[in-house]
Amino acid sequence: MLAEELKNIAVHEREAKAAVGACVNVCGAAGCQSLQSDALAKALVEAAAAQGYGPESCVVRKVGCLGLCGAGPLVSVEPAGIIYQRVQPSDAPDIVNALQGPPVKRINLDSKLPFFARQQRIVLENSGRIDPERLEDYIAADGYLALTTVLSEMTPSDVIAEIEKSGLRGRGGAGYPTGLKWGTVAKAIGSPKMVVCNADEGDPGAFMDRAVLESDPHRVLEGMAIAAYAVGASEGYIYVRAEYPLAVARLKTAIRLAERQELLGNGICGTQFNFRIAIRLGAGAFVCGEETALMASIEGKRGTPRPRPPYPAESGLWGHPTLINNVETFANIAPIIRRGGAWFAGIGTERSKGTKVFALAGRITNTGLIEVPMGITLRDIVFEIGGGVPEGRHLKAVQTGGPSGGCIPESFLDTPVDYETLTKLGSIMGSGGMIVMDETSSMVDVARYFMEFCMTESCGKCIPCRAGTAQMYNLLGRFVDRTATRADLAQLEQLCDLVRNTSLCGLGQSAPNPVSSTLRYFRPEYEATFATEGGE
Repeated sequence: MLAEELKNIAVHEREAKAAVGACVNVCGAAGCQSLQSDALAKALVEAAAAQGYGPESCVVRKVGCLGLCGAGPLVSVEPAGIIYQRVQPSDAPDIVNALQGPPVKRINLDSKLPFFARQQRIVLENSGRIDPERLEDYIAADGYLALTTVLSEMTPSDVIAEIEKSGLRGRGGAGYPTGLKWGTVAKAIGSPKMVVCNADEGDPGAFMDRAVLESDPHRVLEGMAIAAYAVGASEGYIYVRAEYPLAVARLKTAIRLAERQELLGNGICGTQFNFRIAIRLGAGAFVCGEETALMASIEGKRGTPRPRPPYPAESGLWGHPTLINNVETFANIAPIIRRGGAWFAGIGTERSKGTKVFALAGRITNTGLIEVPMGITLRDIVFEIGGGVPEGRHLKAVQTGGPSGGCIPESFLDTPVDYETLTKLGSIMGSGGMIVMDETSSMVDVARYFMEFCMTESCGKCIPCRAGTAQMYNLLGRFVDRTATRADLAQLEQLCDLVRNTSLCGLGQSAPNPVSSTLRYFRPEYEATFATEGGE
């Protein structure tokens, strides 16, 4: 498909949408599907037909995640900008009847709530607004415009320079500069080169990547194709866990539609650029989120990490130079190319540019998916966007970074959310999970829960992680049972240091973080569990 054809499709789709009286969008992401949103969509179609609405006056579409998952199923009505919450199929006639009048009051949700108003959507700009199974919807939202621009107007080095200018850092957790990684792969000697999308999202409470893949799959494909052009790759893989069947199905549909329009495959956009993408399913091992374990799994081997160097950029899949980024990183690429690296660099902080997608969960009023500029404070996220802690309870801690992250106490809520600040506080950005805890939470129980997760998910290849996490879990059990001593506390701290500094991969190296951070900020809770008054 040539650039001119792409523009024609976009114009046609926009005109067609503008001609429709109302678009009723039903959340079709996994969370709302579990609440019977498919039945709701069917009921809305039937109600529209019963009230005499034709396709030119009312269209019902299943879209991606609308964000406020705790209030699902969600329905939005365009162009009126109305959002309905906790909608049941029985509400369908009232919603259709209200298309030409005031909204249905009992289920109406204020679209100007801070949850929506305080966000800045780049990765999620299309989520909840397009049908993820229609290529034309994505094209109408400037989809694949960046790819055609790159292929017709930019050299590979131009693309890498724009990504470097943006200051984008990998959103998978470590925050490595994306442009620097791309440049390393581009300079690597070897052929063919590979591009891999890490969609192995295994953190408890995290669902950012799943939502993006379910809501806007073409965005990730376009980002991968641009990356492949920049580094000289011809083969791509998306490694996604099999527990995400809806995301996998929509990815397969998106790949098929993109290949049919020559946006993937051979001769992309009428050029000499060839790039194919295949899907590889993971069996749910958390350790396969680590890049060397992920590559081993793609190759058909047991998913265990290996020492680095060599790094994937030099010797990755089957020994070939390989670029690995996660879902959110690739989802940022097309907007950066369309609007320029300087635009993206103008968002966020000095060293953490752009926005970050978080999955808000735990003891918070508004659970769901949010996208906010880097540098926003935890307080703004929890109390403005998240609506605060329910039932009049008090905030105790915010856990970021999943099992590899730490627990940040209420006293640090006014610090900005960026890579460096979270690290200083003993936590990490991670892929974007954010769990809120109130005063009913035991921080010892929290630490033990995450340590059990890491212990269970350890591949067992290195002794520090295999044995160390088990020993830490057993020690934490003594604190939970209130039979611990001061000697146990000292040993726990020693094990944190040992496991962190001697484990082979990131799983073991970061496993002590929940323990270390709770010891740092909530030490009295550990000391209160000593078996004797002296704790000896």
